[in-house]
Amino acid sequence: MSPKVVIVGGGYGGSAAAKALDAVADVTLVEPKDAFLHNVGALRAAVDSDFAPQIFLPYDHLLSRGRVVRDRAVRVEPGTVSLASGKALDADYIVLATGSSYPFPAKSDLDDSSASLEKFGATQKQLTAADKVLLLGAGPVGLEFAGEIKARWPQKQVVIIDPAPSILSGYSDAFREEILRQLDQLGVELLLGDSLAQEPPTEVGTAGAFDVTTRSGAEVSAQVWFRAYGVTPASAYLAGSLAPARLDSGRVEVLPSLQVKGQTTVFALGDITDVAEPKRAGAAMQHAEVIAGNITALIGGGKELTSYEPGPAAILLPLGPTGGATELPGGELLGPEVTAQYKGADLMVGRFSETFGLSG
Repeated sequence: MSPKVVIVGGGYGGSAAAKALDAVADVTLVEPKDAFLHNVGALRAAVDSDFAPQIFLPYDHLLSRGRVVRDRAVRVEPGTVSLASGKALDADYIVLATGSSYPFPAKSDLDDSSASLEKFGATQKQLTAADKVLLLGAGPVGLEFAGEIKARWPQKQVVIIDPAPSILSGYSDAFREEILRQLDQLGVELLLGDSLAQEPPTEVGTAGAFDVTTRSGAEVSAQVWFRAYGVTPASAYLAGSLAPARLDSGRVEVLPSLQVKGQTTVFALGDITDVAEPKRAGAAMQHAEVIAGNITALIGGGKELTSYEPGPAAILLPLGPTGGATELPGGELLGPEVTAQYKGADLMVGRFSETFGLSG
């Protein structure tokens, strides 16, 4: 009998861990969505109705031996994963990979891919109807969204407001200056070191003219607005001896081995961990590789586990299909042409289609 591994969450890290462990364990991947949502492409899906269907990748061919259970974990403790359906899954090993929520359209809170696709389509229509767009938040999401909007509708005005005095702190001056240069070239207006006195009177993502005032007194008029900040780790289901590992922030304390603090058979990866690094899909997949190796070692009777080492700051930030910049580990700067080759052209849809057995 193969050891039972239950992976909670089928995002980037959870899917990668499930695929890596499929040959050595009896894997069950628990995921409420009916298809993997390739969030890397979500912002382009919000502006391009032809691109949107490509970011939904069915789980049908992800695993050869294991299974994907469409359900939601409501209580997880060592050895048991209890589901919303009332079922309980026994587990020799558990991997917590539930990620985080984030305002639409960067992430979708809908489990049905058809309903989610309709929401992306509705957003595209609302953006089409607006001459001026207000984005709250000048982090990577807000900047990338601005780039996608301007690439689709060059004449549309885009304003970004953020209370931070500068963009992308933690990265090199050269990278930040290159992004600022391209934003200026696109005509994106940045109001940094400022915030709204109160939110717009219209519903987020719904077209309708409004006027707002910032705390510094600047007046802004727009026809639609979006929130581009607010990560919330999804970890409320932790129970029993796992509960103490959940911090006030919602993140989960992990050891260098990515075992949950105080546990030997429960691991965590991605956005829910307290690993001090930017929360990116690439990091979650690196976590998955370490965890898969460690569980494989434990299954084989090994006691020496691999530690995860966060790498130096790196970021690949597209500004539409042909714009953006990349900062590699170590600080090397790559311009828009190379950034487009790596990520901009199809936002890695082809790569992940292969991962999910959907190409060829």
